[in-house]
Amino acid sequence: MKADKHCICLTCGTQFKATSGPPAHCPICEDERQYVGWAGQQWTTLDEMRGKYQNHFKEEEPDVHSIHTEPRFGIGQRALLVRTPKGNVLWDCVSLLDDASIDHVKKLGGIACIAVSHPHYYSSIVEWSQAFGKVPIYLHQADAQWVMRPDPAIEHWRGDKHAVLGDMTLINTGGHFEGFQVLHWPAGAGGRGILFSGDQPQVCMDRRWVTFMYSYPNSIPLGRSAIRRIASSLEPLAFDRLYGAFPGLTVATEAKARVQRSIERYQRAIGA
Repeated sequence: MKADKHCICLTCGTQFKATSGPPAHCPICEDERQYVGWAGQQWTTLDEMRGKYQNHFKEEEPDVHSIHTEPRFGIGQRALLVRTPKGNVLWDCVSLLDDASIDHVKKLGGIACIAVSHPHYYSSIVEWSQAFGKVPIYLHQADAQWVMRPDPAIEHWRGDKHAVLGDMTLINTGGHFEGFQVLHWPAGAGGRGILFSGDQPQVCMDRRWVTFMYSYPNSIPLGRSAIRRIASSLEPLAFDRLYGAFPGLTVATEAKARVQRSIERYQRAIGA
């Protein structure tokens, strides 16, 4: 009899609960915000990934280190390890976890907790949690249905805000997903504040601007009420820097003002 395996969707990078064979479907990819790969639904495992891929670490600035898998895997997002005096937060996640990555993270102080912006980046969150002592994983309750590998370490919080390691706060903005969350670190960037946004706001190729979408790969925009909710959620936060989901997509300075201008531009574009 074959041992059960935790399969990973090749297109979105999400790891599923252990099964004796590949799951029949990936609900995350079948949702209209994502897509099933053009070659059809395909699966892999961590054992198959190790040796073919590796995680590259980069110090983005003091106490912020990015983690990005190469060659590109799944959606291609980066994770960010945020170092604080009260412990390190892994913001967003990547599917690959290997001995080299564990060793590197331990040298940076390990992980005290994990928080992920939305289901497209849930990837192998349970593997990462277990590798660092079964640390808590903070996800919003509104997105609980999208967890493909349930685990006791996952804590589904409710409401608009959730404190993390003292001065850091998760903010539920809705929009791209109902449970979408951003991470605000007021002590970041030398006290000027950092917003870790994942896909929302999404940093544009012209990094003076950000944008908002219900589906990025399928080009479905967000409507007026969603943009108003996002704007209202971000307005009280002070931040000068914004880290987006992908390598290089960072608004290095004047981030809050640029987000506000981008919201106004977006509203004009949709006739709001």
